[in-house]
Amino acid sequence: MTKQQANWSPYDNNGGSCVAIAGANYCVIAADTRMSTGYNILTRDYSKICKLADRCVMASSGFQADVKALQKQLSARHLIYQHQHNKQMSCPAMAQLLSNTLYYKRFFPYYSFNVLGGLDNEGKGCVFTYDAVGSYEKVGYSSQGSGSTLIMPFLDNQLKSPSPLLLPAQDAVTPLVEAEAIDLVKTVFASASERDIYTGDKLEIVVINADGIRREYMDLRKD
Repeated sequence: MTKQQANWSPYDNNGGSCVAIAGANYCVIAADTRMSTGYNILTRDYSKICKLADRCVMASSGFQADVKALQKQLSARHLIYQHQHNKQMSCPAMAQLLSNTLYYKRFFPYYSFNVLGGLDNEGKGCVFTYDAVGSYEKVGYSSQGSGSTLIMPFLDNQLKSPSPLLLPAQDAVTPLVEAEAIDLVKTVFASASERDIYTGDKLEIVVINADGIRREYMDLRKD
């Protein structure tokens, strides 16, 4: 008789996809609302987007229990910052805080894959993309999650970000106007949901500009 061994993992992957695009005076962050485990859909209406500050939003895929713990930690650190400095954190400062928070847990990481988007101190759009242990990069656009391998080639083809090796350094923001970026996000999610079983149900789009934050929704395929 073969010996049976019980395997247990502290992690799960709840799937889903996130996208962020930075423009000259706006930032678009989007994610689907499906949360799965294996071949089971746990809920069709789960928001993966978290507002961290008035001009800074984070979208996360991966293990949603770890994502919730990470969001709680960032909210607490931001509250302390507001009490000490009497102002909200800027988006680049929040990006560094997120990197430090992830790196601090590098030996037992938060199993979350994040994109952070918002407006910088000059009012220009900025996007930061992360791995699970805090390595991050400022980019013009990015995608994370189960559909990212389908979405990134599409964005690369449409937006053609300048190489970070170019000197002098070129601005990474995309040339699209806000409405075009929103249409592009809707197109990439409609495409990804056709092939990725963990992406679907509904698309939540958050747009940050000088007027503040607004949300839009679009239905995706539900099978």
